[in-house]
Amino acid sequence: MKLKMVSGAAELQVSEATFGLKFNEALVHQVITAYRNAGRAGTKAQKSRAEVSGGGKKPWSQKGTGQARAGSNRSPIWVGGGKTFAAKPRDFEQKVNRKMYRGALRSMLSELARTERLVVAESLGLEVPKTKVLAGQLKEWSLASVLIVIEATDEKLFLAARNLPHVEVIEVSALNPLALARHEKVLMTVGAVKMLEERLQ
Repeated sequence: MKLKMVSGAAELQVSEATFGLKFNEALVHQVITAYRNAGRAGTKAQKSRAEVSGGGKKPWSQKGTGQARAGSNRSPIWVGGGKTFAAKPRDFEQKVNRKMYRGALRSMLSELARTERLVVAESLGLEVPKTKVLAGQLKEWSLASVLIVIEATDEKLFLAARNLPHVEVIEVSALNPLALARHEKVLMTVGAVKMLEERLQ
C-alpha cells in the first residue's frame, strides 16, 4: 500500500503488514487502558480505626449517661476517627505481552492510514529552532493537532514545537498507543516509517 506525502502527488510504498490491517478496537482499548494504568502512582493511603493513634479508652460508661454507646473515640463516625474502608497503596499494572502491544500499534497505524490521518514528510529538519517557522510549515500542510514522529532526536524540532499546544514530537523508540490516539493527525518522516516497519514485524 501507499501513504500520502505532504509534498503533494508523491506517495510512499509501505508494508501491508504494518499499515494495511483491519482495525481491532477491543485490542486497542485494552492496550491503551493498560498503558494508562501503568502510569498511575497507586500511592493513595488512609488510616483505618486500628491505625489512628489514640482511642484506647472507652469514652464513657456503657449505661446511665443518656448518650449512645461508644467504645472508642477513633471510630469512623467520630471526627478524627479512622476511615471505614481505608485506601491502601496498590499496583494498577495490567499485563500486556509484546505481541498484543505491537498488534495494537499496527492496528492504530492502519486505521490512521485508512482514514487519511497519517501523512509522511521527506524530512522535518529546521535550520533554526523557531516556533514561528514550524507553525507556518504545519499551517501550510493543514496540520493543526498533530503528532510528529521522527527517527532520531532533533533538538531544534523539539524546541520549536514545545510552545505549540496541540503539537507533540516523539521518537520512534518512544511511540505509544496513547500518543497516537491523542492527536487528530500523525506526521512521520520517511526514516521513521522505515524504522516502524522494522520494529513492528
